Amino acid sequence: MSAPIRPARGMRDFLPHDVRRRDYVIRVVEDVYRRYGFQPLETPALENIETLTGKYGEEGNKLIFKVLRRGEGETSGETDLALRYDLTVPLARVVAEHRGALPKFFKRYQIQPVWRADRPARGRFREFYQCDVDAIGSASMVVEAELCAAVADVLQRLGFRDFVIRVNHRLVLAGLLDHAGVPPALHGAALVALDKLDKVGPDGVGNELQARGIDRPAVEALLPLFAGRMELGELGRLLATRPEAAAAVAGLEKLFALSGSTSAGPYLRFDASLARGLSYYTGAIMEIAVPDLAGSLGGGGRYDGLIGMFLGQDIPACGFSLGLERILVVMTERGMFPADVDTGGADVLVTQFDDGESAEEALGLARDLREAGVRVDVYPEPDKLGKQFKYAAAAGVRHVAIMGGDERARGVVTVKDMTSGQQRAVPRAGIGQWFSAGAAHQELAPSGSEDQE
Repeated sequence: MSAPIRPARGMRDFLPHDVRRRDYVIRVVEDVYRRYGFQPLETPALENIETLTGKYGEEGNKLIFKVLRRGEGETSGETDLALRYDLTVPLARVVAEHRGALPKFFKRYQIQPVWRADRPARGRFREFYQCDVDAIGSASMVVEAELCAAVADVLQRLGFRDFVIRVNHRLVLAGLLDHAGVPPALHGAALVALDKLDKVGPDGVGNELQARGIDRPAVEALLPLFAGRMELGELGRLLATRPEAAAAVAGLEKLFALSGSTSAGPYLRFDASLARGLSYYTGAIMEIAVPDLAGSLGGGGRYDGLIGMFLGQDIPACGFSLGLERILVVMTERGMFPADVDTGGADVLVTQFDDGESAEEALGLARDLREAGVRVDVYPEPDKLGKQFKYAAAAGVRHVAIMGGDERARGVVTVKDMTSGQQRAVPRAGIGQWFSAGAAHQELAPSGSEDQE
């Protein structure tokens, strides 16, 4: 295949089979989020460049897709717009702009594509959808508990049972960095390196920490704190002399206690090695892990200072983002989609035998079936019946409606089930009601009546 007809690297076309699966997951996500009281929001694909830069840390800023100035400024090489990198920073801008019109506690969900100039890999693309859910206006740990419960409900509804929601806290991380002797000015650089622990391992992180200016004794003191599996109680004793870190440990203990009353309780795990590299996180951070997947199915955390960058006044905020593409990858590899998700776009194919009366009858039959709530495809031109059956089978259409000259004379429609091979003559006048009542599936099932061919 020649290069010009392929999409750009890291971008994809979505054929009907793909779109049906995406729609299925999105419907589940939306239904769960609405049950938790979240409201829908959409924002533009393009943001002003200054809206995005400086919000994601050094690694994130490199991955922003920037847009060159247009018109007279096209040759300058300057940028004034960018494709949104995530859905959180645009949300912060919206809250700052419309604060007076929003409720005290604003809960929103948003399912839209984002773009990152990243290196494509399994489950990692340059254009992908995020399914975000955020709560604005409260510093209560109830917010984190509800967010974890919402994403746990989504994953359980989709059929996941082996996921873990890893939990940590930015102030716990800061306390551990201080304990190991990492200077405060290098905390940000250290977190960027530590965020790669599951990708490059302790040795790789150690090398990067030293490359970022952290001396070897601090690295040797730091890595064991993250490589082990400390419990919260042990961590609390280690950080007892650091008030902010100790308060963060108490906050996490509160989160685990609250989550015991929610669906997320069995899935929460404290993990001191969880860092999450985005610089706007200020409190609890979360990430979803499943076996055999490099990376996560989603993550999030508290970002109480982000809205203040736009508004000049800090507002408590916390959110969680599910990565739709990675969910689809795992569900596809594990065969987790219900069978009806992969069925064709129509329930019935109406056949044609000639361009005259048959075409008019076919269109009229299709109209009546659609009015009864049936999804109908009309074979667009006269053809041999065998070829029309073959088309229906390839398109995943379960039933074929045949109305040739003999059927028209008798006032019936012959309906063939492509799965069982059974067929039945149904009165033309009542065929819509017959389909909507489910008779096609009952009477033409494999154990049904004899084939009337």
